[in-house]
Formats: sequence, structure tokens, C-alpha cells
Amino acid sequence: MTQDVEIVIDVKAISKKFGHHTVVDNFDIRVPKGAVYGFLGPNGSGKTTTIRILCGLLTPDAGSGTCLGFDLRTEPEEIKARVGYMTQKFSLYQDLTIRENLDFVARMFSIKKRRNRVDAALENLGLADRAHQLAADLSGGWKQRLALAACLIHDPKLLLLDEPTAGVDPKARRDFWNEIRRLSKQGVTVLVSTHYMDEAVQCDSIAYIAYGKKLIDGPSASIAQQVGLTTYRLEGLHLADLEDRITGQPGVVQVARFGTGIHVSGTDEAVLGKTVKKIATAENRRWSKQPAGLEEAFIYLMTGSNDNFATPDRPQQ
Repeated sequence: MTQDVEIVIDVKAISKKFGHHTVVDNFDIRVPKGAVYGFLGPNGSGKTTTIRILCGLLTPDAGSGTCLGFDLRTEPEEIKARVGYMTQKFSLYQDLTIRENLDFVARMFSIKKRRNRVDAALENLGLADRAHQLAADLSGGWKQRLALAACLIHDPKLLLLDEPTAGVDPKARRDFWNEIRRLSKQGVTVLVSTHYMDEAVQCDSIAYIAYGKKLIDGPSASIAQQVGLTTYRLEGLHLADLEDRITGQPGVVQVARFGTGIHVSGTDEAVLGKTVKKIATAENRRWSKQPAGLEEAFIYLMTGSNDNFATPDRPQQ
């Protein structure tokens, strides 16, 4: 990053323990203003704990850093007042209407001209026609819109979104990401955790996190290249049998099913290519070389990761 780029999140070597388990382990990250930065990792990987540290809700046991220019350790209240945090689960009041929920959040932030701000939030997120509907009666997609509107009510410069699209339909997810991109163009910085690869590719940069440790980070378009994977796609009938036969062959470090084909990946391009060609020719299979994607990279990185919550004296399965 160039020197003149404004850094919104800048943390170094932060760690957090709960009991004997290290949930965040020596984590660092730098996020520039206006970026959409993705957190990718399995459940229990430390994403939520990291986000809570960044927004001032938790204090790290070790490490240091700033968020929006404020110190994580000494100025958490300043951070909390300036970020929008959307939790995994819908956390607004089910027995209040959409308008009442937004008005309540606006009161908490002591927003002046509160009614005008609530009206604007309803319009911006397409909620105006449902303003008097109870939150309990909303579908997952509409609850998501309400939660995002509540995050934005105080005009934050940083959004921290924890699995925001879990459980919503594809159209609602697409609408949500359109809104995120609109906010990014306005200079709002977004840090979002997700399990969906089609969402991850929309992020400017991605950090892969597994069991408390950051495995790799960088521009989303270059992650697979950093990992060093080569991938071939094999198509045809009886894919389950083909998976069994090709697994463990020279150069093959990963075999994964993708729709009507399987993706065979490895880090030694020459050896892998010979194996794939041999099997594809012998079995009359269609095959093609293609760029490794985020999902192949994620599976590969996870294969070498150890669960920090596994029982120490029990061998992992």
C-alpha cells in the first residue's frame, strides 16, 4: 500500500484466549479506506471474536492496533460510537415495528433530527412501505435489510458485518451486496465475514482464518496464485468412482466435486498434469486446465490446519 492511502484498520499481533483456548492467535490486518475486506473461515475460526475486538467490544490479551484512528485498548468507546456492527443473529426487537426499531437505535446514538434520519434510512434500504410491520413478521431478507439500516443510522465510516447473509435467499444476498458496493463507493470501509465463495470474490481483499490463525491474505484475485495451486477439471459419468481412483495419485493433493465434474488440484504442475492426462486418456474423460479458485484454495489451506478446540489427548479424525 502506498503511503498516502488512509488505513482504517491497523492491528498487529493481537491475540485472545478464552480459558485454555487461544481463539485469536497473533493476528494482524491492515484495511484501507473504502475497501470491502472479506473474512473467510469455518465456524469457530475466530472471525467473530476478531470482529468484536475491532469494534471495541473485547480487549485483546496481546498485541496492539487502531480502528478509525482510535486505540483498541484505551479508546474502545470512541470506536463503538463510530462503527456499525451487524451480528450473526438478528438482534433487534421482534415486537417493535421497523420504524420503531430504527427510532430506538437512533435514540441510543443521540442522533439529532431523529425522525428525518429514520425516514432516510427507510427510503435508502427500501423499507418505507413496510415501516409499520413488526420485525417478528419479516422474512430473513427483510430482517437483513432492517439490521443493515440500523447499522447505518448513525452514519458510520466502518461496517463490521458478521455472516450477514446467512440464511437468506440468493436475490436478498445480491441486493445486500449491491448496497455494500454502493456504500464502498461513498468511502465506507466494510469488513465482512462469509462462507459463500460467490460473495468472497466480490471482496477487494480476503483473509483466510482457521482456528485462530490467519493463513493468508491479499487481493481476492491473487489468493489462489499465492497458494500455488494448479487445477484441472474432469467431467463424465461415475464421478464418485473417479474420485476414489485419482485420490492419492502422483501430484494430486486435493480432489473436490464441483457440479458435474471434479476439480483435481496440486502444487506440482508438471506431475499433476501427467497424472490427469494419463487417467483422462485411459478413461476417455473430458478434461481442461483452469485457474484455481477461492474454494480450491480454501479447502487446500484448511487441510493443513489444526482445530484449536480439539481435545489435546485425542487424535483428530
